[in-house]
Amino acid sequence: MSRDFKENILDIRKIGETQLSVTALGFGGAAIGGLYRECTYDAAMQTMQAAWDAGMRYFDTAPFYGFGLSERRTGDFLRSKPRDSYALSTKVGRLLRPVPEDQVPDHSYVNPLPFAVDYDYSYDGIMRSFEFSFARLGLNNIDILYVHDIGAYTHGAEKNAVYQRQLLDGGMRALAELKSSGAISAYGLGVNEVEVCLDVIARAPIDCILLAGRYSLLDRSAERGLLDVCRKQQISLVVGGVFNSGILATGPVPGANFDYGPASEDILGRVRSMQDVAEANSIPLAAAAMQFPLREPVVANVLIGTAKPSSLTRNMELMQVKVPDAAYTAFDPFTIR
Repeated sequence: MSRDFKENILDIRKIGETQLSVTALGFGGAAIGGLYRECTYDAAMQTMQAAWDAGMRYFDTAPFYGFGLSERRTGDFLRSKPRDSYALSTKVGRLLRPVPEDQVPDHSYVNPLPFAVDYDYSYDGIMRSFEFSFARLGLNNIDILYVHDIGAYTHGAEKNAVYQRQLLDGGMRALAELKSSGAISAYGLGVNEVEVCLDVIARAPIDCILLAGRYSLLDRSAERGLLDVCRKQQISLVVGGVFNSGILATGPVPGANFDYGPASEDILGRVRSMQDVAEANSIPLAAAAMQFPLREPVVANVLIGTAKPSSLTRNMELMQVKVPDAAYTAFDPFTIR
């Protein structure tokens, strides 16, 4: 990836032991696929342009996001950009199957494309997903593939045992072959839980993990062994969900969300205490949440997911706020571990 862009605004960080580098902030593509609310084509293009103008050169998408909609829009946006000026990741593990409009499943995407989703972590499933993503993107190069939502968090323990065996018996071999052939530069996991990361790392090499919501100012679950393993094996973390579904951006307001659902009283109380710390240090709590993961050297990138240019700009401004080390020390007693 070229480094001929705004290094003075966004640091460049290496992915594992590969030759691939990404900007420290990246664009997450779930919202432009219509997650929770409709996103028009124009809004998607304008938001990605705002990200580009701010210096972001890492874009992440997935077949699941709008059932192909996010990949199509991401490809449309990047197609006119010089290929060596950005890094692109998408995901494998789900295959899209066309269905009548009245059979499109509800996975919280508004006006998605007319497909249903089938899980497949096998060798053939990974290879098929990779090829289908090229067609949706309209691009001829993908830098990173993440195995999407493997783990009990998504599937439950019984089903995940089947899917994880598919992955370890064949899917990981497909990813290794794609990397060794030069078709991709890196591969890893894109998940919401720590346990499956440790399980897979113990059995197969990976370059990176896109971990959502488990290494945040509030939720430090990644400190339960994962960070140490990543440091030892030089596995990079890409961190999503820095606001833990919103509560670290909104604060402990009525109706605040945590981990894709309404926040419990315990979580509201923890965030209330964090809000007090932020106010005592004259900083927005959201600024501390945005910047926290990047204090850890093994973290290569923090993803920002939005479908509004104004939200993107507001989040970028949070990166300019100076958060004192003392504030992070004061947040510590209220975290989840």
